[in-house]
Amino acid sequence: MAGMSRRTFLSRATASIVGGIGALMGIPTVAYLISPAKARGGLGVEAIPLGPTNKVPIGEPTLFKATIERKTGWVTQAEELAFYVFTEDGRNFTALSNVCTHLGCRVRWVGNEKQFFCPCHNAVFTETGKVVSGPPPRALDQYELSVEGDQLFVVGKVEA
Repeated sequence: MAGMSRRTFLSRATASIVGGIGALMGIPTVAYLISPAKARGGLGVEAIPLGPTNKVPIGEPTLFKATIERKTGWVTQAEELAFYVFTEDGRNFTALSNVCTHLGCRVRWVGNEKQFFCPCHNAVFTETGKVVSGPPPRALDQYELSVEGDQLFVVGKVEA
């Protein structure tokens, strides 16, 4: 400081203070602006409650619907999801999407034929979701379930 004039010292001190204030305000602002881009994917929620296990008869897929809020960037939308839940023993449950893997039409269970049917292009799936006939390129999406007490929860998608 011996060779520094008063003017130089005040200029540098002012620049340092303004830079510090700018950094203190700028870093949280940048984090706020980029946080939606870093949001995690997947289902977008931890677990989706479906309903009680006693609503699933043995050997008969049952349709469950759930509404979740999906956040994309700054937009939050309510989305209705539907799953067919199936059990052969009343303890182990399987969940299948009700969306056809061809063009996204909704499939329905035809009980007397023991198959899922997609009316858009006459696609047929087995009770485990495998393609029997039609244009779908792959089986119905399968989801991992957890049972807590007597309640079913979808916890994630099973990767093929």
